[in-house]
Amino acid sequence: MTNLNDIIIALATPPGVGAIAVIRLSGNGCIDLVNSFFATKNLSEEKSHTIHFGKIIDENKKTLDEVLVSIFRNPTSYTKEDVIEISCHGSQYIIQHIINLFLRNGARIAKQGEFTLRAFLNGQLDLSQAEAVADLISSDNEKNHELALKQMRGGFSNEIKNLRQELIDFGALLELELDFGEEDVEFADRKKLEELIEKIKGYIYSLIQSFQLGNVIKSGVATAIVGKPNAGKSTLLNALINEDRAIVSEIAGTTRDTIEEVFNINGIQFRLTDTAGLRDSQDIIEKIGIEKTKQKIEASNIVIYVFDVITTSPNELISEVNVLRQQLGINSKILLVANKMDLNPYTKPESYFSDFVNSENLITTSAINNMNIEYLKEKLFLMVVDQEISLDKTIVTNARHYDALTKSYEALNATLHGLNSGITGDFIAMDVRRALHFLGEITGEISSEDLLDSIFSRFCIGK
Repeated sequence: MTNLNDIIIALATPPGVGAIAVIRLSGNGCIDLVNSFFATKNLSEEKSHTIHFGKIIDENKKTLDEVLVSIFRNPTSYTKEDVIEISCHGSQYIIQHIINLFLRNGARIAKQGEFTLRAFLNGQLDLSQAEAVADLISSDNEKNHELALKQMRGGFSNEIKNLRQELIDFGALLELELDFGEEDVEFADRKKLEELIEKIKGYIYSLIQSFQLGNVIKSGVATAIVGKPNAGKSTLLNALINEDRAIVSEIAGTTRDTIEEVFNINGIQFRLTDTAGLRDSQDIIEKIGIEKTKQKIEASNIVIYVFDVITTSPNELISEVNVLRQQLGINSKILLVANKMDLNPYTKPESYFSDFVNSENLITTSAINNMNIEYLKEKLFLMVVDQEISLDKTIVTNARHYDALTKSYEALNATLHGLNSGITGDFIAMDVRRALHFLGEITGEISSEDLLDSIFSRFCIGK
C-alpha cells in the first residue's frame, strides 16, 4: 500500500521535447521542499491557487531554470494534500535535473496513478470516479469524452450509492432479526423487501444492458474487411476513410498483410482492418497474410464480406458465407457488400438472397465510385447502436463495473428466490450482504489492495 507520508514527484506532461513541461509534487511538506530551492520569494507564505515566477536553484546555487510555480494547499487540491506544480522549459536536461534535485532532498518518484490513488484514499474521489479520470485522459471521441466526464463528476457513483443505501437500510432490519432469533420476530416487511429487490434489480439490469453500448463507445468496434483477392476490399477501405490508405491494384493478392485505420461514425470509432484475400495459395508470404486474416476475423465485432458481383455466383456466396458463419458463430454480425456494381449494373441483389442473406445484411456498392458508401456507414452504425445515443441515462463503460453489477444482480435473484421459498432470515441476509458487497466494489466502499494496485497500475505516472 502507498505511504501517504511521502512526498511524491513525477512529470505530469508527456515525455519528449516541448515548449513547456509540468513537474508535479504532492505530499504534506512539498511546498516547503520546493521553497528551499526557489530563489525569488517565500512560497511557504503564499496562498493556495496562486502562481509565482522565479528561479529553481540547486544545492550549489546554480540556476536550473526560470519557472512558474503553482501552489495548491490541502484540502482544496486534487489529492487533498499540499500539491505544487512546476512549469519549466521542456528540455529533457532541465526536467531531469529538477526532478533529481528533489529526489536527492526527500521526494520519491510517484508510482503509476499514485496522485489519483491518493485522491481516492483521501476521499476526494470514489473508485469509479478515479477510473473515469483514466478514461477521460484516453478518450478519443466526443461520446467517450462525455461519458467519462459524467462519471468523473459522480453521476454513476451517486446512483449506485443510493441503491446501496436502500439495501443497507433493509439489511439492517434483517440483521436485527438475527439478534432476536429466539423470539421469532420480523422487523423487515418481506413484501416491501421483495418490492425493493425488484426495483433495484430492474435498475441494475438496465445498467448491465447498457454495457454493450458503453463498451462500443469506449473501445470502438473492431471491423474486418474480408473477401477473395481482387474483390475490392482495399478500394472499400479507402472509400470509407476517404483517403488513399491502401494500395489498389488489379493484380490479385496485392494486400499481403493487414492494414488498420480508424474512422468515426456519429461518435462511434470503427477500427477497420483491410485483410489479405482469402484463397488457397502456395506463396509463403501470402499464406502468412491469409492466416492473419483468419485471426482478425475471429477477433472482430463486425465482418464486412466483400464480393465481386461479376465473378461470384449466388451459390458461391452462400457457400462462402456458410464458412464464415461456422468460423464466427451463426449469430455473428456479418455485412455482405456486393461490389463493382458499376461493371455489372443489372445485377439484382435478390438473386443472392437465401435463409441468411437478405436486404438487411446485403448492400450493393461501387467502392471505386463511392456508390452507397454513406449508406454502408449508416448500416455499420446501426449494427452496433440500434437507438439514438442518449447520455441522459447512465451508460456503463467499465468491464469491472459490469462484472460487479452482474454479480450483484445474481445475489438479488438469490434473495428473491429465498423470499419466495420461505427460507430463514439468516440466509436472506447473507444474499443481501453479497449484493451490497458487489455494489460497494464499484465505488470503492469495499476494496482490496490487489484491486487498487490493478486499477491504478494502468494510469500514467504523472496522474
